[in-house]
Amino acid sequence: MFPGLYAQEIPSNKVVSTEDLPTYLNAEVKKELGGEKAISEAILAQYFRNKFSERYFYDWQNFDPRFQEYDSLYTGIREHHTERALDHMSKYSGATNWKLPFDYLFGEPVDAYALRHLARQHKMVDIAFYYHFEDKDPQYLDYFTSQLQSLNKALENDNYETLEDGNGVYEAFRSGYRILNWLQIHNMFLGEEAYTDEEQLTTIATLLQHGQDLYENNPDFNPGNHQTRGMSALAMLSILFRDFEGTDKWYDRAMDLLQEHLSEEINSDGFQSERTVHYHMSDIKNYFYVYQLAQKSNIQVEKVWEEKLESLFTTLAKIAYPDGSAPVFSDDTDIPWAEKNDISGSMTLGYLLFDDPQFGFFAINKVDANMYWYLSKDQLKLLENIKKEKPESGSVAFHETGYYIMRDGWEKNDMMMAISAGLDEEKPDHQHGDMLGIQAMANGRVILPNYQVRYYLEDLELFKNSMVKNVALVDEELQGKDYKSNKGGSGFGKFGELPEPSVINFNTNPNLDVFIGTHDGFENIGVSYSRQVIFLKNDFWIVRDQFSSEEAHTYKQVWQGHYSMEHAPNLLRATFEDGSGLDIFQLRPTDTVTSSGKRGKEWSVVSTEIVDNFNFITILFPFDVFDARINESSNKRNLKGWTLNSSPWKTTGNAAVSLTKESEGIFFSVEGIQLDGMNIKFENPSDFYLKIENKQIIFQSLSAKKIIAKYSRKSGNMIEIEINTGHGLTLD
Repeated sequence: MFPGLYAQEIPSNKVVSTEDLPTYLNAEVKKELGGEKAISEAILAQYFRNKFSERYFYDWQNFDPRFQEYDSLYTGIREHHTERALDHMSKYSGATNWKLPFDYLFGEPVDAYALRHLARQHKMVDIAFYYHFEDKDPQYLDYFTSQLQSLNKALENDNYETLEDGNGVYEAFRSGYRILNWLQIHNMFLGEEAYTDEEQLTTIATLLQHGQDLYENNPDFNPGNHQTRGMSALAMLSILFRDFEGTDKWYDRAMDLLQEHLSEEINSDGFQSERTVHYHMSDIKNYFYVYQLAQKSNIQVEKVWEEKLESLFTTLAKIAYPDGSAPVFSDDTDIPWAEKNDISGSMTLGYLLFDDPQFGFFAINKVDANMYWYLSKDQLKLLENIKKEKPESGSVAFHETGYYIMRDGWEKNDMMMAISAGLDEEKPDHQHGDMLGIQAMANGRVILPNYQVRYYLEDLELFKNSMVKNVALVDEELQGKDYKSNKGGSGFGKFGELPEPSVINFNTNPNLDVFIGTHDGFENIGVSYSRQVIFLKNDFWIVRDQFSSEEAHTYKQVWQGHYSMEHAPNLLRATFEDGSGLDIFQLRPTDTVTSSGKRGKEWSVVSTEIVDNFNFITILFPFDVFDARINESSNKRNLKGWTLNSSPWKTTGNAAVSLTKESEGIFFSVEGIQLDGMNIKFENPSDFYLKIENKQIIFQSLSAKKIIAKYSRKSGNMIEIEINTGHGLTLD
């Protein structure tokens, strides 16, 4: 080899000068621009202005009309950006510090949480918008270039937070977000005279240093969204700056790792492995940015990209409430204390990418404001006439992720429940103490909520654990144990121990859905536990919590919501402003109910103190109007035609409970049953569903264990029958 024939490798430990930047161009570009010595700052800056016009999500030369449309399309967006921009500038100088400890401009110390967000540079985007709102006052553009240069100086002086501190400024997630934001700002300023050629090239040189750092420090797969965010950014840089030597290696590394993340972290059922809607939608964006830029530059990506990306949107459709929102799963953090997730923005992206009218069902005529800048003019135009079809999905199981959806339709007032029964083996950091917990919607509102969280709030541990979930508990035990905050001090924390679930059965048919599961969360105190959830479609749910122990315990159910206690503990009622509501009705007597709350949220705990075993059998009964409630003043309960313990079938068993309606019935703890000459005797008290149809008996197990029984018709011989959990049998 002869020196000088090959471009140098971009360094990661420093930002190269704008004068030296041509050295790192590949041979083809050097030749195009007249040779390395002929490439001035002006020539190189103009070259990359042209390339950004071709390669970035939108052409910066059309920024001004886009900006005017943006300002008119998103009500209140000017105020939003202004507030955030002024907040950031009131806290940090342009030449800020990047290593703790240091103080805000107003004298108070910056904490770890704030430093991490400074490192992401989210609010610098707001300052770029503020520049355009404020008649392009150059001080705001200079603020950006100054803060960027302050990080470069901190790098040069080795005076920045590292991974060992827990708050690494160049950690993949923070660096990746910063790249995304700085690329957006760079494109917003390219048409501005105040953004000099030297400043433009300094930004490019800084981004190249970031890219090389990500490349060198991510040689292997590392599970979790942090590397995904970083590799998304590295792929973007490799596409936008493919003029530099070595960026082809960046592309290969980023795409290989992203494909591994797609394979490893998008479960086979289509759910992002961290089991939250927040991180699921965040991953959509990570892959979307790369997919969109690759398409724009006519770069082919592997088929698995398209398949996995589409599956992410399909999953959101399957878990959605009938109103188009989604339940709250674990560390959902976008809107603290909110009881559902807005997925319309993500689904609008899905509609634009895949032209699927079932995605269009959830789409709106404008994307989220922050995503507006990542779509082409043609894509935005498609939102003027969205094709919409109701989703085809009904009740569905995400077996690998461990979510189970019970649904009776997609009309506004239809019913839907989500059951959580999964534990991520690789990275359960974002999971909550809600094993076998449920959420539900009926009559257009969330009737059994879960709540979004925010990491820095002092009561994060409370909101991650079981008292704010719809779960069953024993004594003072909570499901989440050994909670630890992360060493960086940002507020985020995780449980060292969570229950291990086991799903015994999930069975769905047009009239009846059945879920049966257990977890080991109370075995440390000698209690075995299981939960059955039965959905009588268009009517109500039945939840059966079974506890077994050799010692006395207090067994509990926790129900989220604001409930009145006039008929407690066996009937709790929540009513909403439109007169609809939820009755929680115990079919077996309980002892006490207590209520508590925090942050404007409330929950009630129904308890029974008893030796050894106890089973709650609880009806969750939504009603749309006053007259449809469970009539608390009548001995004959109105249960949408279902009769309690007054069955035409004769049942035996000390603890037997029945709910019957015309030709069908639900039975719990039954030892024997007779009707019209039919006789079934069970080896053990059993739970089952019966329906008489066309002179046949359709028999379905609701038990956690195999049902063994003897069956006869009229004077016939007894026949031994076996029915596995969740399975059915038709008897003549």
